[in-house]
Amino acid sequence: MSAAVERRLALFRAARRSPAVSPRPAEPPGKAAAPEAAEGERAAGPGGSAEARPGGAAAPVWARPLLLKVLLWAVLLALFAELELGLPYFVLSLLYWMYAGTRGPAERRRGELSAYSVFNPGCAAIAGTLTAEQLERELYYRPAAGR
Repeated sequence: MSAAVERRLALFRAARRSPAVSPRPAEPPGKAAAPEAAEGERAAGPGGSAEARPGGAAAPVWARPLLLKVLLWAVLLALFAELELGLPYFVLSLLYWMYAGTRGPAERRRGELSAYSVFNPGCAAIAGTLTAEQLERELYYRPAAGR
């Protein structure tokens, strides 16, 4: 990278660290810790060996809720497999994950649009949606790229 890019990157990182430059709006307690946790995961790299906490201390590996849930699921799968009920346990756990992974429309944040435009006010599409009109325009009215 060039020196100018590195300098701008350092200024950007310094601006993000200092709370006096851009104060954040007040958020509910559960939502306030989410950006810091995401930054900690990015800083930890793909292995995710460190997790940021509001106090700045790293959480021990055994205190991560997702890891504990996966380990509990694996232990229960082994137990049910020993009882020859492994397949029903696996199928039921998949059904539960599908149910838990979906959110109702009441849980949507204000201004958040659905991926399906028919559920949005005025059938508004989200950014990046391919419409029939756009597809026709690209297929019929423009020459193909590189020809």
